[in-house]
Amino acid sequence: MQVGNRVFLKRHLPAKEIVEKFGTIPTSDIGDATHRSCMLHTRIGLMSKPEKPITAGVALTVKARAGDNLFIHKALNIAEEGDVIIVSNEEDNTRAVIGANMAFYGMVNRKIAGMIFDGPIRDIDDIGEMALPVYATGVTPTGPYKEGPGEINVPISIGGICVRPGDIIVMDMDGVAIVPREDAEAILPEALKQRDKNAANNAKAKNGISNRDWIDKKLEKLSTEIIDDCY
Repeated sequence: MQVGNRVFLKRHLPAKEIVEKFGTIPTSDIGDATHRSCMLHTRIGLMSKPEKPITAGVALTVKARAGDNLFIHKALNIAEEGDVIIVSNEEDNTRAVIGANMAFYGMVNRKIAGMIFDGPIRDIDDIGEMALPVYATGVTPTGPYKEGPGEINVPISIGGICVRPGDIIVMDMDGVAIVPREDAEAILPEALKQRDKNAANNAKAKNGISNRDWIDKKLEKLSTEIIDDCY
């Protein structure tokens, strides 16, 4: 087996209905439900204009050589509807790993759910208007190499998080949450609870009826000194 130069065509996949349910939960609520342990670093930001406020899909992972997109092209060729192509690019920021041509192909021909890169992209004039969720670290006109090697459907590290093929990826305006496939059923009920709790708290805030008593209770527990005087 050629470690570092291989493509796995199969993945362990989560149940479709679980992926769909995660597609109703904001990434912030998933973060709250997992003790803030599953969010990609903020350097990887949204570059496009998705039609839906929240999109969920299944990870098709790519470990690419820095500044090289040969294995990203191969990932597009084998991607299935609803996949999220998520790419470790060794955090290289000197070369764009995709442009509009690849993004359009993924969206139109393969019907993927999204694309996420730990490097920059180009053709932002087109990608910036796309309905496909595209996340990257920035923009540069400098193009990539197409030499390889690389790997597809292996565990990768991106944005401070380990992502494995078949993990559930949730994307919205705030960023990207990674839900490990094996833990998805356990996380889902708590994430739904957080979603409903935060929605209720937002409604109270909008109506001017927020309860802020918890703050003083927390400070009292910390034995914080409250001084009714000037410094």
